[in-house]
Amino acid sequence: MSTDFITLDHARTVITSVRAAGRHRGLNPLSVVVLDAGGHVLAFEREDGSSNRRFEIAFGKAHGALALGIGSRALMARAEQQPYFVAAVTSAVGGALIPVPGGVIIRNAAGRTLGAVGVTGDTSDNDEAAAVVGIEAIGLVAVTG
Repeated sequence: MSTDFITLDHARTVITSVRAAGRHRGLNPLSVVVLDAGGHVLAFEREDGSSNRRFEIAFGKAHGALALGIGSRALMARAEQQPYFVAAVTSAVGGALIPVPGGVIIRNAAGRTLGAVGVTGDTSDNDEAAAVVGIEAIGLVAVTG
């Protein structure tokens, strides 16, 4: 898909695909947020049975990835290597940075960043895998690292 931005319909398809992947894999209830390139929320869903504050966690994964231009898996590695830097960035972005897998950058085929997806509810690795499925469902490129 060649596109220069993420639409609401794209976001809804991402969320539907993430949730379907979670059910198919037997994951715990997931919460999913889709952000545009400016970090604005396009869509969010929290599955029945999700614990509280899942919006903030999903948003922090996606927002942190978008803020630094790398997936939250790479943010985790950066936090391990440069904890003071990641702590400072977390403060600079108002606390909305969760440096564990589950925040995935969305890019088009030309490499332009279009937004990010944040998923939470299961293990961080499973959250990330479900996010990748959602992004690929709209024919775009998922960047985890």
